[in-house]
Amino acid sequence: MSEKKASLLEAINLALHRAMYEDENVVALGEDIGVNGGVFRATAGLREAFGIKRVIDTPLAETMIAGLAVGMAAQGLKPVMEIQFLGFIYAAMEHLVSHASRMRNRTRGRLGCSMVLRSPMGAGIRAPEHHSESTEALFAHIPGLRVVIPSSPARAYGLLLAAIDDPDPVIFLEPTRLYRMNPQELHDDGKRLPLDSCFTLREGRDLTLISWGASIHECQQAAEHLAERGVSVELIDVACIKPLDLDTLEASVRKTGRCVIVHEAPKSCGVGAEIAASLYERALLDLQAPIQRVTAPDIPPPLYRLEGLYIPGVDDIVAACAAVLDYA
Repeated sequence: MSEKKASLLEAINLALHRAMYEDENVVALGEDIGVNGGVFRATAGLREAFGIKRVIDTPLAETMIAGLAVGMAAQGLKPVMEIQFLGFIYAAMEHLVSHASRMRNRTRGRLGCSMVLRSPMGAGIRAPEHHSESTEALFAHIPGLRVVIPSSPARAYGLLLAAIDDPDPVIFLEPTRLYRMNPQELHDDGKRLPLDSCFTLREGRDLTLISWGASIHECQQAAEHLAERGVSVELIDVACIKPLDLDTLEASVRKTGRCVIVHEAPKSCGVGAEIAASLYERALLDLQAPIQRVTAPDIPPPLYRLEGLYIPGVDDIVAACAAVLDYA
């Protein structure tokens, strides 16, 4: 076991190395992942360590990549495919929705589809069109797909290892804005984290602040600002948005009586709406104020000059929390 300070990107790389070392059935495939080590270098060193039969550079063809992964998984391999940016995933949706998600149900349990789709997600790196999208709700709506979004190096490492172990397909979305932000001490010990559990990052009594992915960064800052005003915030990282750990969220809201949900995806039909509806069903009589959502607007991600207006900011989160706290 080794210990080092690692970024979220480096944690992904460590997890891939360990998974491929532990299990020869794990293979990686995607555009430029081998010779170049991926567009962000998440797969750097894999080709040298495991060879061209297990680390496969593919053509620029997302439909083909997804189809290959489904076929590999059906025959007992554990493919980890990379889609370079989440905005390029739509060509792969046919295989994800019509085949990967249905394999176990279609074969009455005879076949699983143990595969992971990795993709960067979200705005904040000054990328052009199709490179900055947060469309996690699309996948959360599909029965048979598990959707995981880490927000720290340690969670990225442990959750990716668990995703590769999972017997069914996992969509593993990596917040691009966090790739090189805030490195932390990381034990390369192979420890898996539970896929279907929220992580309580900060305990509090006055308000529950719920988020995932890159927005956790702004939520942590907002919680600090509120703490300076004497407000005790409970901050929860959902981490796995499908299936949701509603028990943890419900217990927190019953304790605090107030809730704000933050996500970078557009507001309409977002995962925040599902969480809010579930909490109203489970804990309505314990709520002391309407649940508030802080989200991106219902527009495509803009070019980088307007990214700061598009991404939910600390001031937006603090204002929503103040509105909930002041509700009469």
